[in-house]
Amino acid sequence: MQAHPASNALTIDVEDYFQVSAFAPHIPRSDWAIRECRVERNVDRILAMLDDHQTKATFFTLGWIAERYPEVIRRIVSDGHELASHGYGHERASDQGPEAFFADIQVAKLILEDLAGYEVKGYRAPSFSIGEKNLWAFECLERAGYRYSSSIYPIRHDHYGMPDAPRHAHKIGNMLEVPATTLRFFNRNWPASGGGYFRLMPYGLSRWMIHHVNAVDQLPAVFYFHPWEIDSEQPRIPNISAKTRFRHYVNIGQMEHRLRRLLADFSWTRMDHLFLGKA
Repeated sequence: MQAHPASNALTIDVEDYFQVSAFAPHIPRSDWAIRECRVERNVDRILAMLDDHQTKATFFTLGWIAERYPEVIRRIVSDGHELASHGYGHERASDQGPEAFFADIQVAKLILEDLAGYEVKGYRAPSFSIGEKNLWAFECLERAGYRYSSSIYPIRHDHYGMPDAPRHAHKIGNMLEVPATTLRFFNRNWPASGGGYFRLMPYGLSRWMIHHVNAVDQLPAVFYFHPWEIDSEQPRIPNISAKTRFRHYVNIGQMEHRLRRLLADFSWTRMDHLFLGKA
């Protein structure tokens, strides 16, 4: 299949396997520093894969990761990718009040900008945790100096989602919100943009959904994944539920191959270049 002429946004949420929200009941935050951290090698693999396909992307990165692996951040920036914020410590926005949320996004921005040497414009909430009940978060993002967010997923999900939100880039106050991509089908939004959905569905279905969004809806896709999703040798977390185990590990060994097909089948770029322009 030839690369689709429309440009889409490729995004990577830079966090390690032990930091995912679903593992929070099993891995206390106090244990993070003693866990085997695998994010550095996985980001390097992603950078090599992007270089192979001459593709630029946006890396929504935790401040916690940036503090400990500054050379990873410098490699992301030196390769021409956009560095954006995923907050500091992967705390869900919906679990914080306005003051704690502002402190989290502000310190993350300062850490990332110090390493990047340029303005960090974008933010993505951990686990897409901005929704109807905490739209005040956009005022905090504007006050902290962010220019866009990609924090709302317009789907129904047991942990997140705002199914009635617009599917396209739109303003909330003065902040541009660029949601993860969905396909409208049978009066419902269906996830079409990465993560566990991409690992679960046949690749051909994912490709068809993105092509439909480009060609029929005439919208760019916003695709996301995590470095731990290409790491089939990551330590297994014991005593988790069957549902959590399935969601985290399903088809993880096939992820890199599928990503390479996706990079070949579509045109991809950075979030800021696509939605804010290159100026």
